Amino acid sequence: MSAATFTGLDTLATHLRQEDKKYTLLYAYNGTGKTRLSTAFKDLGKQGDERDTLYFNAFTEDLFSWDNDLDGDSERVLKINSDSSFFDGLQEVEMDNRIRPFLDRYADFDFKIDTDAWVVRFSREVIVGDTTEVIDNIKVSRGEENIFIWCFFLAIVQLVIDDDGSGAYNWVKYIYIDDPISSLDEHNAITVASNLAQLLKQSDRNLRTVISTHHTLFFNVLCNELTRAQKYFLSCDRQTGSYVLRETGNTPFFHHVAALAQLYEAERSGQLYTHHFNMLRSILEKTASFHGYQNFSACLKRDDDDEDGVLHTRLVNILSHSNYSLYEPQEMLEENKRYFRKILHDFITRYPFNPDLFPSETEAPQAS
Repeated sequence: MSAATFTGLDTLATHLRQEDKKYTLLYAYNGTGKTRLSTAFKDLGKQGDERDTLYFNAFTEDLFSWDNDLDGDSERVLKINSDSSFFDGLQEVEMDNRIRPFLDRYADFDFKIDTDAWVVRFSREVIVGDTTEVIDNIKVSRGEENIFIWCFFLAIVQLVIDDDGSGAYNWVKYIYIDDPISSLDEHNAITVASNLAQLLKQSDRNLRTVISTHHTLFFNVLCNELTRAQKYFLSCDRQTGSYVLRETGNTPFFHHVAALAQLYEAERSGQLYTHHFNMLRSILEKTASFHGYQNFSACLKRDDDDEDGVLHTRLVNILSHSNYSLYEPQEMLEENKRYFRKILHDFITRYPFNPDLFPSETEAPQAS
């Protein structure tokens, strides 16, 4: 099947359930209906109290909510919705010790799950003078909360993989993951995708996994890691309400082209953050190396009044070394956004990239 049209999400979800591949990867733009598709897929596997799909999507994060202790302002905890089957068997396993190896890859805070009160308490070590102190009951950032929930999910996937048929998650036949973590920079998109792929490949069970994402680089890494996966581009016809699956082939994106498409999408949305300069520099360096140049400045368009491209080179140098949080990105200043847009558009129009990747490309905007 090179392309197929489906009249609605239920028929599309039914088709995905019938795939004979162990892994199915879907790339789709935001707003296509990925989250609704994951819900339709899950619902098809429900028969009364029986179900067959362990899923991660935007609703998974809603199973956790904060109690900020507005009166005492000291006992801040993340509450767990104990009524959800997502947490089946939680009290029978040492979940803290299962989550911690995953979380240690990404975060510097600690936690403890209280299965009597169904809450999570967070703590962090801080240096005070010459000593290290532990601050308890802290409220972690939104990004840190997201990565914790993602690692919670990974720990459950590990339980599913290790299940011999007698465990709390022996009902799982399908795993459906939709856009696990938002606001990933280039490095962490690669890390999260690679770690997920390595975990999934541990399974000897007859599990089927579907992963959908709008993150081009994340999709690209998964395609490279899960080489035998079925790979699709998903689109929606707004007029008819139908959905189209197109096979991407074995090499849907090259690494640097995937990153460039991600930058382009961010620029078009106006959501530009400081780490995007790091991504841009990485792309420029890869392109310069391919063309035999020693410095990325050779790939920057030179203005008539700036023959050596000194200004843009200095801007990329400085702004790509700014400090930023991995999961709490800082938005660019408006002036820096204008320079970023000009450098990006000049680069895209200078080299013969496939125009299908940049459908709205127009004359490069001018920095002022």
